[in-house]
Amino acid sequence: MARNPERRTALVDAAIEVLAREGARGLTFRAVDTEAGVPAGTASNYFTSRDDLFTQAGRHIHVRMAPDPDEVAEVMRPGPSRALVASLTHWVVRRMTAERTGYLAMLELRLEATRRPALRTELTRALRADLEANVRFHVDSGLPGDPDTVRLLHLAINGLLVEVFTLPGMFTDEGEEWDEQGGQERELADKETSRLVDLIVSRIVPG
Repeated sequence: MARNPERRTALVDAAIEVLAREGARGLTFRAVDTEAGVPAGTASNYFTSRDDLFTQAGRHIHVRMAPDPDEVAEVMRPGPSRALVASLTHWVVRRMTAERTGYLAMLELRLEATRRPALRTELTRALRADLEANVRFHVDSGLPGDPDTVRLLHLAINGLLVEVFTLPGMFTDEGEEWDEQGGQERELADKETSRLVDLIVSRIVPG
């Protein structure tokens, strides 16, 4: 196996792009080579199989989607309160919306994990560690609520994001068509998403 770490990371990033655009069935060594702009056969020198490629993508994606510590520090400047939790949650939703490719790839990986035990193990380890880190951050920062508050927020916001990314028309008036290029429907959906974030926080986080 080839051992150039920068090339491996570039190939895994390319795999994430392919997953988001083509779905799990489209994730082949050839597709990754094409996406990464490398000679045919390169990916097969770095990954032993498609299972290995999926597992490496699952291992890397949470790193790619991790927030910049400086951005976190800026958001955390106000004192701990439910309003700060709301601001943090809005920020998370904005980040996930900006990282649309990563989130769609994550959904594909979650589905594929039901069929690939090694991927399921890796995703469970990585996402559980992220959730536990979020719980510690919340409690150590003195934000209102307890560990279960964070778990409930995690479940509610992830459910909201699934709708936003897969069926965005759920947040427009009946009969309206979703415009991927933007426009009135996107603006309406963004406003409704923002309203729902506020509602989720107000119902879950103690005042």
